[in-house]
Amino acid sequence: MSDPTILIVDDEPAARAAIATLLAEDPEIRIVGECADGRSALAAVEADAPDLLFLDVQLPVMDGFTMLRQLDGVDLPAVVF
Repeated sequence: MSDPTILIVDDEPAARAAIATLLAEDPEIRIVGECADGRSALAAVEADAPDLLFLDVQLPVMDGFTMLRQLDGVDLPAVVF
């Protein structure tokens, strides 16, 4: 089994960095990307198919809930809001 993949989505750079720092302590986790808005997160989930999504609800362009609704037909990752 491969290492779990993570996508971090938050419009605050400091929040993304904090989550990435905490996750970096686990060598079995692989961060596949970071996004600052819902639109880029939607593209990243479709392209990278992460296992877990750390998702901020309040995002520019498209909020977290709207972004998840747009993923119709895609295997949804587990989500931590």
